Amino acid sequence: MISISPMTPVPCTVRGVFVVENPSGTVPVVVLSDGNGLLLPIFVGIWEAVSIKSAINKEVLPRPFTHDLFVETLGKFGITMQSLQIDTVLEGVYYAQLILSLGTKEVQVDCRPSDGIALALRGNAPIYADESVLTSAGQQENDLPPMTDLAAFLQK
Repeated sequence: MISISPMTPVPCTVRGVFVVENPSGTVPVVVLSDGNGLLLPIFVGIWEAVSIKSAINKEVLPRPFTHDLFVETLGKFGITMQSLQIDTVLEGVYYAQLILSLGTKEVQVDCRPSDGIALALRGNAPIYADESVLTSAGQQENDLPPMTDLAAFLQK
């Protein structure tokens, strides 16, 4: 179990969904930006990357992705997404909490950051990274590996 200390939230935006190609394979990565030049690369699965890219593009598909279904279900029960909080990074693994509310009750739900980002984008909820996460894992743009936009990569 992970101990969660008080968070110092820093608002972040999704800069994009990319792939990093290297000799051992191709890995999707979502890059968050703190708006002050610090970038937070989060390696994700291909399906989460596609879902996040779809949410960024505000695509409406003929059948819902799992993330669309989840947001729709929350809405049917009157549950509001308040935010996504990426609160910890341990040995390169990020941990996050989806903050949900129903009336005056607020709960935190443990989630993978990739799922949380896909949900937050669909639910128009803000994304925050803890200041300590940005300090330990944030990078400047010139420190990132060469990346290709996911859409461009999939069209190859």
